[in-house]
This record gives sequence, C-alpha cells and structure tokens, in this order.
Amino acid sequence: MKIYIIMYHYIRNLKLSRYPEIKGLDLKLFKQQIEFLKSKFEFITIDDLLNNKCSSKTDREGVLLTFDDGYIDHYTNVFPILKENNIQGFFSMPGKILKEGKVLDVNKIHFILASASIEKIKEDVFERLNYYRGKEYEIPANEELYQKLALANRFDSKDTIFVKRLLQAELEEELRNKITDDLFQKYVTPNEEAFTQELYMSMDQIKFMKQQGMAFGIHGYDHYWMNRLTKEKLTEDVTKALEVFDGVIEKNHWICCYPYGSYSDNVIEQIKQMGAVAGLSTDVSYYEPDRHDLFKIPRLDTNDFPPKSDGYLKNGCV
Repeated sequence: MKIYIIMYHYIRNLKLSRYPEIKGLDLKLFKQQIEFLKSKFEFITIDDLLNNKCSSKTDREGVLLTFDDGYIDHYTNVFPILKENNIQGFFSMPGKILKEGKVLDVNKIHFILASASIEKIKEDVFERLNYYRGKEYEIPANEELYQKLALANRFDSKDTIFVKRLLQAELEEELRNKITDDLFQKYVTPNEEAFTQELYMSMDQIKFMKQQGMAFGIHGYDHYWMNRLTKEKLTEDVTKALEVFDGVIEKNHWICCYPYGSYSDNVIEQIKQMGAVAGLSTDVSYYEPDRHDLFKIPRLDTNDFPPKSDGYLKNGCV
C-alpha cells in the first residue's frame, strides 16, 4: 500500500503578490492540483496514517497534505479549500514566530532571494564575508566556501543553494544572523515586526483551524537543524515549542515535522522520550507502512504532482 504525503510551503496568487519571485505554488495551480488528487487518490487523515487505517474502499492509493512553517497563506488560501472539499491538512509551525514575533531566518533568506538577482545577492554575501573575515570570525576563503556549498538540487541553482546553505547552516549562528538581517533590511524591509504579522498565521487562527478539523504538529521552536543540536539544546528547543502549542497539541502524543528534514537516530530517540509518535522528513519517496519507520516518513513535493509535473510516477523517487 502506497501513501503519497505532499509537502507545501507558500501558496498564493504569485503574480499579484508583493514578491512574485518567491518559490511557491500559485493558488490557481493549487486548486487544479486538488482536483487532480481528488480524481486519482483517496484523502486520508493524520490519524489514519498513525493507526495504519489507510486501506481504500475504492482501491485508490492514499494522499495526505502537509503544510510547513505556518504562513498566512495556509489560513487565507488553503484552509477554505480544504474545508470545502472535506480534506484534513497537517500543519506545522515553529514556536518562535508566535512567541517572539520574529521572522525566521529561513524565511528572511527566501524573501531576500525573491527580491533581487542571485548574482547581486551573491556579490553582497561575498562583500560581507570579506568584511567580517579576520576581524571577529575565522571564515574560509570565499572560493573555498563556494566550492563546498554550491551544489544544485531538484529545484534550485547552485548559486541559490550556496546562499541558502551558507546562511542557514555553514556559518556560525551569530555571523549568519548578522549577514541575513543586514540583507533582509536592505532588500526586503527594515520593519520586521510588521512583516511578521503579514507573513504568518496567528494563534487564534490556528485554534480555529484545529476546531474545524485540521491537524497540527511540532516544527521546532527556532527552526534549527535538529540533527546538529546537542541533546540539551534539542530538549530545550522542543520543550519551548510544546509550551507555545499547549492546547493545540497533546504533549504526550504529537508529530514532529523535522525542520529542513533534519533527523538522526539520536533525534528520534530524544523526541520519542518527549512524547512524539511520528516524524515527517523531506526524504523523497511515497510512504509504505510495511517498509518505512513512522519516525522517518518520506514526503514528495507539490512540484512532483500535476499540473506541475508527473514526478510522483517515477517510483516515488525523483
């Protein structure tokens, strides 16, 4: 039995948005994708997945929709469509957004990349590395960093991947935050608080969606790479996330959506002890209950399905 778990992020009318170059799915295409999925698959719930009750009365394969990071798109654009079609979505959002009213660094990077050419951004990044190198931080040469990090993937060029990996993980946290904040203020906005309110869902909206049958999980507090955290830091991050979502998520029965798909055996062992019952990764495949670990559930991307592509047909691995 195959279950296709689909991962979504931004879903909006891209051409009419303030950032038409953001890497997201156009709302019109999302509606078309829902119609395609309705014609071919059977929608399941998160409880169906956990309880292995996914056998279809119509002999169709199952599909589950997951939405990461808590964007306002998920409330204003996605939620009404799911309700209209009696589909449960699974949503996960870092706790820091709600607790501190801050834009996540990963989202700052998204909007920086959507606001200027990659050549200009890369040039600015190199200039800032040159500025900080040897003064406050030990930083490898620009060319060395580029050769190490600039590896294109399924959806991004090597220059884009270089900027993402450099600012999301490679540099030490304090330095990458400085560079990201500087570029965000230059290219996007100096008013982070207002941007936060525009970008993300509120707790009231989340609670309403929960009341209406949507499901929620934990996506960390700071959106850290969980497999790079110490046991103590991981415990702190998850504990803070659970506190933020108290009343939305059961503390002894919750699902972890690993930020960046970052998990390890140590991460799994730790979150199990903290009440997690499953984990969603970004490993590229369909899910088979008899083959996959519940803490290593793979997902496909929205771009793997019509009307974007037929990637899902390639044996679940594209």
